[in-house]
Amino acid sequence: MNLERINCILKNEEKCDVFYQQRVVWIQGVNNDMAKVGFVDNFQEKDVPIKDLYE
Repeated sequence: MNLERINCILKNEEKCDVFYQQRVVWIQGVNNDMAKVGFVDNFQEKDVPIKDLYE
């Protein structure tokens, strides 16, 4: 995934599933090439490279 697509997802009101290592996440914020994500299946948060996120 790239920064342009992440910004589009964040601005869009439509639901979009985003994954990191086969787990559904929500994007909490973006800083340069890193995204802070929260995992849907628990309360864990993690900073991950944007390139490792996928739809």
